[in-house]
Amino acid sequence: MDTSKQFCPNAACSARGKKGEGTISMHDRKRQRYRCKICKQTFSARRGTMLEGLRKPRELIVIVVTLLSYGCPLQAIVHAFELDERTVAAWRDRAGVHCQHVHQAMVEQGQLDLIHVQADEIRVKGYKIIAWMGLAMMVSTRLWLGGVVQVSRDRHLADALLRASCADVPPAGGPCSS
Repeated sequence: MDTSKQFCPNAACSARGKKGEGTISMHDRKRQRYRCKICKQTFSARRGTMLEGLRKPRELIVIVVTLLSYGCPLQAIVHAFELDERTVAAWRDRAGVHCQHVHQAMVEQGQLDLIHVQADEIRVKGYKIIAWMGLAMMVSTRLWLGGVVQVSRDRHLADALLRASCADVPPAGGPCSS
C-alpha cells in the first residue's frame, strides 16, 4: 500500500486532496487503513469508491460488476459465485450511483482533457417512429461523454451532441475550448 498516492478525505483538514506530501501514514495494513498526520483521522483505502463499506474481496466485486456491465444475467452470477441475489443487485445499483457521481464531477464539470473525441450517429427504429441517436466518446479513455436523441438527422443533432459532450461550449455552438 503506497501512502504517497493517498490524500486526506477530511473536508476540514488542510491536507485534503494533497498527494505525495508525506502527510499520510499507514494505520492498519490488514484492514487497509491510513492515517492523516495533520488531522489525526483514519480512513479506508476504499473511501470514496463504490467499494467503501463492502467486506467482500475487491477482485470479486470488480468481476461481478464487470460481468453485469457486459450484460451477464444476474441469476448466472448468483449461481456461479454463490452470492445472494440481493447482494449482486446492491453492487449493481451501487456501481451505477458511483458512475453517476463520477460523470457529474468530471464530465459535466468539464474536467476532461478532450484531445480526441469521436462522435457518431445511429438510426434507431421504434414503434411507429424512426429517430437518430448521436453519441460522443473520449477516445483515450473510451468514456462516453454524452448522447442525444432526435427525430431528424441534421445540424441540430450535431450541435446538441456537442453541447452535451463539452460542458464549456457556448449555446451557439463552436469548438470545445478544452
